[in-house]
Amino acid sequence: MALIAAAILGIVQGLTEFLPISSSGHLILLRAAFERGLDWKLLDDAGLNTMFDVALHAGTFLALVVYFSQDIVRLLRAFAASFRGGLAGDAERRLAWLILIGTVPAALAGMTGEELIEGHLRERPLLVAALLIVFGLVLWLAEWRGKKRREMSQTSWWDGILVGAAQATALAPGVSRSGITITMGLALGMTRESAARFSFLLSIPIVGGTAAYSLLRLLRDPSILPPGGAAMFAVGTISAALSGYLCIRYFLRYLQTRALTPFIIYRLLVGGGVIALAAFGLAVG
Repeated sequence: MALIAAAILGIVQGLTEFLPISSSGHLILLRAAFERGLDWKLLDDAGLNTMFDVALHAGTFLALVVYFSQDIVRLLRAFAASFRGGLAGDAERRLAWLILIGTVPAALAGMTGEELIEGHLRERPLLVAALLIVFGLVLWLAEWRGKKRREMSQTSWWDGILVGAAQATALAPGVSRSGITITMGLALGMTRESAARFSFLLSIPIVGGTAAYSLLRLLRDPSILPPGGAAMFAVGTISAALSGYLCIRYFLRYLQTRALTPFIIYRLLVGGGVIALAAFGLAVG
């Protein structure tokens, strides 16, 4: 049963990491359902729960690397070339630096706010529900008011700073990293597809860095895994990678012609549903 639960959590992670509906929030809600409704105790230790979540992020990082492999190689070359030829007049060199600059706020927030997040914000379904609703409404406002004219090649330094700062708020479960960065991109006038593509490229250093940190910790002390934990982590990671890759592929295609309205409605329904269950004493926040 634990392997089935790991596979389900991996699939959910892969889908919700890239859709604007909050992966961390869904993992918290789904794990709560496992524990209370289905009695599937995947991991009892809070620290291991966090490590398992990072293993799932390693899967989505793999999905990002595979899908954007050509973009990554091109941007790395552009970044290296910027030291020789500067940035003037070259959109790819500027984009490479924008991703670097946009990564800084989230990296600083992660280093300084990890204890707060782990100690006070995780494992609180009602908080997840509230943030799903609040930032769903913010996404709706950006979807409604955004001009949707600018392509990713037209991004400015100011865009990188603002989208990067928005990414830093995604540490709180229920906000959604892709959701808040796409929201900011739309608010800055980007097309839906360009906002999502920039969001995904911007997430690569953060997701990859987090996964690498956890992997190094695991390699130093493999004994921290429970019996059978290696198989469970592997199943979760592979499931997240496969579902994440498919999600990126079809979500970007979807955004070429369609709005984000279904995802906004979904956030409001899930958030409202959790609050309603709590009101009737059927869920604990």
